[in-house]
Amino acid sequence: MPSSVPRPVAWGIVSSSSPAPRPGPIADAAPLSLCAREPHVPADRLVAEMVPPPRFDSVRFSTYLPDPDQPSQTEAVRVLDGFAAGLDGAAAGGSGRRRLFGFGKAPKKAPAGPRGVYLDGGYGVGKTHLLASLWHATPAEPSRKAFGTFVELTNLVGALGFQQTVRTLSGHRLLCIDEFELDDPGDTVLVSTLLGKLVEAGVALAATSNTLPGKLGEGRFAAADFLREIQGLSAHFRALRIDGEDYRHRGLPEAPAPYSDELVTRTAHATEGASLDAFPDLLDHLARVHPSRYGALTDGLRAVCLTGVRPVPDQSTALRLVVLADRLYDREVPVLASGLPFDRLFSEEMLKGGYRKKYFRAISRLTALARDAGRLAEDR
Repeated sequence: MPSSVPRPVAWGIVSSSSPAPRPGPIADAAPLSLCAREPHVPADRLVAEMVPPPRFDSVRFSTYLPDPDQPSQTEAVRVLDGFAAGLDGAAAGGSGRRRLFGFGKAPKKAPAGPRGVYLDGGYGVGKTHLLASLWHATPAEPSRKAFGTFVELTNLVGALGFQQTVRTLSGHRLLCIDEFELDDPGDTVLVSTLLGKLVEAGVALAATSNTLPGKLGEGRFAAADFLREIQGLSAHFRALRIDGEDYRHRGLPEAPAPYSDELVTRTAHATEGASLDAFPDLLDHLARVHPSRYGALTDGLRAVCLTGVRPVPDQSTALRLVVLADRLYDREVPVLASGLPFDRLFSEEMLKGGYRKKYFRAISRLTALARDAGRLAEDR
């Protein structure tokens, strides 16, 4: 990340695992273990760490390469660039309302339209790249703009309390929410109320999702019973559809073949900063660690090695694995595995259910990380 955007200190870890790895091609100790880690994330550091993840430190609108066959991608760049320019000089608390979609021009009256943009599209079309580019392009100090996943936002409320979260974020110029999803009625009411308060304070919003804002919650709970809250959420955003295929899979096979247990184990012992865990044990451990701490769970890792990958047994386990896959992908941690390939993690029933888009995203990201891990195993 450029010097003007300081990276926060890594989350603290209370763990019985080995210390952070030293540079070097060969490990001089046993591999780390994710299952041995019990991360602790102080609440007062959560907001400071709401910045784009390392994978997106250097992305900009200029580094996004639109597919020439998908004009919606070029249009999204144009609209978001103008959205960022419209925030120049905007301030939470009132003046920010005057320059959102005026592309730098300050109208006499506040616009009646939405206070945010909502990027809707399939997995792998570059939505997070564009959202992070918007964060970087917004002319404000890093402390006055926040970037986090939907899960991280709800966890922030849990850590600080609702009123303190409103007070903390109300001074921001921009709030970027990645992977916006509503998985239960409680989240629907909570987020609807929170975003309403922030919009009143003049905070601009931007979000990404695989689901249109008016369709959030469908297939997960009785969304019709919470239609008012869902419609209230939708009213905050101007939806931008981004079409295209998953860039991670353009011209590439669906998933690389897994390796043997022996090779994965040998690679873990020979790679500085690698972890080694049996996949079933890791799934059990994730049930004991709150998803808000999965980022801290991966601190200091240069590779994750897993033996015995098999289909996840139930939906709760699957959703936890989705969060871990997101955090590993954000941090560009390669994943070397034995057992089944990652495109066989989720059952056919899961891939047809209400959370299917989350599962497809996880498959896409884990497959990309598995390809990255191939370099580790080449000489083993």
